[in-house]
Amino acid sequence: MSSFAQNWRGRFRFLRHAWTVMAGSRYWALPVLPLFWLVVQKVYLIINDLSYLPEEVQGPLIAAPLTAIGLFLGMRIIAGEIDDRSLEVAYTVPGGPERLWLIKLGAAMIMLISAEIFLALGVWLFFTPFPPGALYGALQASTFYLLLSMALGTLFRGEAAGAIVTLGVLGLNGLLTQFGDNQIRISPFFNPYTFTTGNSNQYTSAEEILAWTIQNRMGMLLAMAAIAALAFMRANRRETMLEGS
Repeated sequence: MSSFAQNWRGRFRFLRHAWTVMAGSRYWALPVLPLFWLVVQKVYLIINDLSYLPEEVQGPLIAAPLTAIGLFLGMRIIAGEIDDRSLEVAYTVPGGPERLWLIKLGAAMIMLISAEIFLALGVWLFFTPFPPGALYGALQASTFYLLLSMALGTLFRGEAAGAIVTLGVLGLNGLLTQFGDNQIRISPFFNPYTFTTGNSNQYTSAEEILAWTIQNRMGMLLAMAAIAALAFMRANRRETMLEGS
């Protein structure tokens, strides 16, 4: 039993090290930072006497701040090591650098899920109850941009360049979807619940909504797997990645 406990303590220390490398010594504060976004939103709604429908909270209240965290963490997984001049050390890790990056990716996902739990509680208590499926939609969007920022940071061999391109893709996504007003099936932010509100100008049947949702969720899973695989393939080109460092 003691060896089991020691094993788990060792794993937690490794996770804590990954969190520290990605988010600094105060990594524990990152999951609660999005709550400030909810405070700003609440003040805005009170001042303008507005409110969110349950079907509308996925994007603006949960996915938006969660995606910001995902983008930041994704940039730190591989590109952060390039900027910190520690990438060469990663290639000496037993089991290969992918093991280290997968652990950091897992640590980033734990932090994302923790942040989403805080956001969900805040929205539920101070805004409105919402469909549980909205949590998956928000996590999908944030995970997609976590992986995209990881891949682009690796491609351009730097956090700044990768962040600029990722923000460009995010902005284009917003323009195409009119920041949530126009739901597109290929968007990571796709929210099927908006079709059930009276404010939606896109009439579809329940069968179509279900089909579109399945297409989006499955398509995003495949896209995210491909992005992660390409990022690791690029990062494994040791000579190219270390060139000029």
